[in-house]
Amino acid sequence: MLKHALIFFCRDSDDSDEPSLLRFMCAELTRGYFLEHNEAKYTERRERVYTCMRIPRELERLMSFGFFLCLDAFLYVFTLLPLRTLLAFLRLLTIPCCGLGGSRFLQPAQVCDLLKGLIMVLCYSMMHYVDYAMMYHLIRGQSVIKLYIIYNMLEVADRLFSSFGQDILDALYWTATEPKSRKRAHIGVIPHFFMAVFYVFLHAILIMVQASTLNVAFNSHNKSLLTIMMSNNFVEIKGSVFKKFEKNNLFQMSNSDIKERFTNSVLLLIVCLRNMEQFSWNSDHLWVLLPDVFIVILSEVAVDIIKHAFITKFNDITADVYSEYKASLAFELVSSRQQNAYTDYSDSVARRMGFIPLPLAVLLIRVVMSSVKIQGALSSVCLLLFYLGLITMKVLNNIVILGKSCRYVKEANMEGKLFKRPTAQTSKQTPKKANPTKSPPPSAEPKVQQPSTSITKQPSPRAKPFPPAPPPVTEVTSDPPPDSPPKPEESSSETPQSTELKHRTIKKDLLEIDRFTICGNRIG
Repeated sequence: MLKHALIFFCRDSDDSDEPSLLRFMCAELTRGYFLEHNEAKYTERRERVYTCMRIPRELERLMSFGFFLCLDAFLYVFTLLPLRTLLAFLRLLTIPCCGLGGSRFLQPAQVCDLLKGLIMVLCYSMMHYVDYAMMYHLIRGQSVIKLYIIYNMLEVADRLFSSFGQDILDALYWTATEPKSRKRAHIGVIPHFFMAVFYVFLHAILIMVQASTLNVAFNSHNKSLLTIMMSNNFVEIKGSVFKKFEKNNLFQMSNSDIKERFTNSVLLLIVCLRNMEQFSWNSDHLWVLLPDVFIVILSEVAVDIIKHAFITKFNDITADVYSEYKASLAFELVSSRQQNAYTDYSDSVARRMGFIPLPLAVLLIRVVMSSVKIQGALSSVCLLLFYLGLITMKVLNNIVILGKSCRYVKEANMEGKLFKRPTAQTSKQTPKKANPTKSPPPSAEPKVQQPSTSITKQPSPRAKPFPPAPPPVTEVTSDPPPDSPPKPEESSSETPQSTELKHRTIKKDLLEIDRFTICGNRIG
């Protein structure tokens, strides 16, 4: 065998002598190879290493941007929603005195604000009957393994509640604001309202149990439960890294990670408030809690980085995809500020990321009101100053993320889509109105009446965006002719079908791939 091996390795030698062990060793020591013969393979491997090195920076940029988007939607519940609800209530009270100025008692946005305010008030009053201390001691009496199982079940239940809860709220908003001229195809506003109140109350209790379990983990002597709960994050890597992911699926998982990080931050805030109340707001105890808080946050960040790094590596996804995700979120924020917006921005964040701020806000108000006693004029003044500080924080955060969003939209070349979208909707609406009416003389009147059935219902302001709309439209229409002329024909042929599902395609419009084609590359 050794002789045959020596003959094989030394057959290319120029010498005609018999092969020997010395010659074989010399050939092995002096044998060379050239990596440049497979340059593409090694270049690809090097790019994968560079992609893994870029993932932490790109991922944290997306996470931080999405975190502040969730913060903006969360602060909206505490700052602007009470004021909007108050204005809508005053409008409702002044209707008998001032009369009706239009076909509706209230604007659709005002109706939604009133419903959100009523849900918040009812759920907060119902949360007073839930004893937080009794729930804490009930959970504390359980074993560590049982608490670990309970916490995992609560995480699954929270995701299920979030996915179905926004559908309940959207059904309530649409049922309350749907034009009454249509045939009734729903069970009524009052059953939908009670369903929404019941959902928000149950979801708030579920988050309270999560916060109590986390509080028990922080207060345990050996920190064993906290260690087990942190190790649960690393189990998530096993369940997601070795699966096949496309860019669309990765975007949904990134949004879920953003929501989970923000929710965990609020849960940690609730745990700190409850512990500080138990220790009479002693600042020394805060320094005892902070190391555990930072460890939980750092473990969450490390798990997200490792998970996304290996998912992009195994599925050959570049790090530039996170810029596209960021541009898509920015586009939603900018488009929600337009006068023809079809939804509130907080609801858009809830649909995209699964973050519903109402249950979490109800729980946080319940915890703060039970932890902080407001007595006397000085406490009321401090509360007013705190509220003004929240409004200031909300406005500053909104300005910053709006500026960032405009920059991301501009970098992704999405300005044309912003201007094209309202004109496309008006062009879809006019043929639908023209076919059943068949009245050419009042052709200008339906255009004025159409916004009244929309969400904004502001005829005079919506007449203003139409003049500036033609310049971007001409820019957009000037591009397609060199690419492919039949594309506009396809879009024009699809307009009658899309108008029939105008109000029913909210979820489809936000979750399908059409949003991502705006970035220039089709995802999916």
